[in-house]
Amino acid sequence: MGTPAPGSVLLLAVLMGLCAPPVAQGKPNFIVILADDLGWGDLGANWAETKETPHLDELAAEGTRFVDFHSAASTCSPSRASLLTGRLGLRNGVTHNFAISSLGGLPLNETTLAEVLRAAGYSTAAIGKWHLGHHGHHHPIFRGFDYYFGIPYSHDMGCTDTPGYNVPPCPSCPQHSAATSPSNKDCYTDVALPLFENLTIIQQPVNLSSLAERYVEAAARFIRQARDSSRPFFLYLALAHMHVPLQIAPPRDRGIYGAALREMDALVGRLKHLADSCGKGNTLLWFTGGSPAKQTTWEGGHRVPALVYWPGHVPAERSSRAMLSTLDVFPTLVALAGATLPPNRRFDGVDVSPVLFGLSDVGHKMLLHPNSGAAGKDGAVEALRLAQYKAFYTTGGAKACDGSIGLEEHHWPPLIFNLDRDIQEQEPLDVASREYQAVLPAVSRAYAQALEDIATDNITFADYSKDPSAVPCCSTQHKACRCHTATSHTASLHQRTDRRATRLCV
Repeated sequence: MGTPAPGSVLLLAVLMGLCAPPVAQGKPNFIVILADDLGWGDLGANWAETKETPHLDELAAEGTRFVDFHSAASTCSPSRASLLTGRLGLRNGVTHNFAISSLGGLPLNETTLAEVLRAAGYSTAAIGKWHLGHHGHHHPIFRGFDYYFGIPYSHDMGCTDTPGYNVPPCPSCPQHSAATSPSNKDCYTDVALPLFENLTIIQQPVNLSSLAERYVEAAARFIRQARDSSRPFFLYLALAHMHVPLQIAPPRDRGIYGAALREMDALVGRLKHLADSCGKGNTLLWFTGGSPAKQTTWEGGHRVPALVYWPGHVPAERSSRAMLSTLDVFPTLVALAGATLPPNRRFDGVDVSPVLFGLSDVGHKMLLHPNSGAAGKDGAVEALRLAQYKAFYTTGGAKACDGSIGLEEHHWPPLIFNLDRDIQEQEPLDVASREYQAVLPAVSRAYAQALEDIATDNITFADYSKDPSAVPCCSTQHKACRCHTATSHTASLHQRTDRRATRLCV
């Protein structure tokens, strides 16, 4: 890894519009951490009443905090697809979640961030929850990642022997008729949650109580190997937190949820230490939330915490009100790596490096918010953000905690809120008001132009068909696909798993 350029040289380069990467003698490392279902107020840096995130609060103090940052979608698969492609689901084809029996995934003709960075000389790894297809070539090892360690979908989509909150246990069923034997009525016949290392299932069911620790260990091994190969690295760490807590901890303060927050926060703190131990200023760490509320385009469904930490490059103790999105991760990191965007397609994300460097506080003027809800929804745009205004063309249709679905309503003219005055979206503007009449033409124009841009783009469609053969199973002899492996096939990585692995670059 090269020595970072002095801050003054970096600022001058950006001001001159140069495309060269900001590390003088090499390319920066990238760590992108995506925390599933994390709410905006779950960080103490955003909400003073939150006391469970000291490491993330420290990250915010030493980097830049973004208060108007948005997930590209409000459900798991679409939000991840958009982060890794810089394109909304209406372009990349991923409009709702994939199942454990899905044959498809993120369409193979979509280019991922990992593919672009690997072509630019980076070592690449995905650790954690994938949920973009696990069958065939949809597996992450075929999508630009040199190394993969994690679970193929959400950890509540299967059973485990160490059940967390809302995750069922999976006692083995006898081979004879479990369904007709009253004594076997409690055995679980669905597939156990698998843990992959590259293409191999190394544990099924996965032990959720040790999963966070194993993620850190896998990250340490990968970073060490990248350092030893003298290559820059891109680590995409997709946490299952806070989808449902990984384990049931003794209640304290905010109970089970608070305990899960503390576990996630401690994990991020260790990743920050790993990044720093390889030389402060060599690694950009971008932390953000995934989809904080299911199937809703209200602000609580897509506004997420976001922090960027890069000593010597990204200003410390700064809060930015620029409107940004997870869509921006792709084009920004591509630009910082000195690479080029894939041709023959359009992107919803933009290079926001001037905002990261503190040279600008202007992000998107307009953002689209798709429905990205339950199976059967098409990812259509339900809401549009234009500056401080939020226009809704559709509301409702979201799933409540009790499983019920709210009434979907279509609005024409659209409901429009001024978020500067009404961040809780409680009172839409009066359609007869001067403010509404002034902003409606601009909103309508932006909406029509956005839909036209998508319709004329090179778009793809994901395969959402299902087949039992696609279910990941390490042993078909057991109802729950049960196996435990002490070692894996990735010996080249495990040869380095000694005590030094947690003290990289020191």
